[in-house]
Amino acid sequence: MKLLLTSAGISNTSIRNALIELLGKPVSESRALFVPTAIYALPNGGDIARRVICGSLGDPFCELGWKSLGVLELTALPSIKQELWVPVLRETDALLVGGGDCQYLCYWMQQSGLTDLLPSLLRKTVYVGLSAGSMVMTRFGTTYGNHMLPAESNKSLGLVDFALHPHLDHEWFPKNSMANLEKLAATLPMPSYAIDDQTAIKVTDGIVEVVSEGYWKLFTP
Repeated sequence: MKLLLTSAGISNTSIRNALIELLGKPVSESRALFVPTAIYALPNGGDIARRVICGSLGDPFCELGWKSLGVLELTALPSIKQELWVPVLRETDALLVGGGDCQYLCYWMQQSGLTDLLPSLLRKTVYVGLSAGSMVMTRFGTTYGNHMLPAESNKSLGLVDFALHPHLDHEWFPKNSMANLEKLAATLPMPSYAIDDQTAIKVTDGIVEVVSEGYWKLFTP
């Protein structure tokens, strides 16, 4: 399993080098699929998705120079025959999963069948998360409450045995101060990584490595 769990995307050279190492080849020779689903549970989600795809919002992610880029919309998949999208998914080198609402994303990962495919898919495909797209792979997720899903819906998949708190001390997220995240981490039974937008967590077959040109902190229960 190869994961690159970022706070804000491929925001610096160290994170980009980690991505290339996981891919085993240059980005320009790699095919990617972008999953925008999580963002639709936020205000103006459709426009945010467009801007992320175009590269006009945030750090490089979709507009990173991929050999090819497609969009995999999870909410559409339950109504489409699997033979139309599963082969495309299996041929991709990087699955780019964008930010937004963890609970909304987790629900549609499960409903679409993507969750069932991940164990075999991630033997060769690199999973690249951004914010909620990273958190959903951990044991802790959140929600903004803008959807109409059952309240008991899972907020994360728990594929790695830690929690991830992105956007540390970011001006857009005043609740994500180091002090607040430390208090949150103290309530959780698993280790927690608080990371800023210049930091990512690289997971290779269970080995966890912090890749950073910024600052981060590990809280242990």
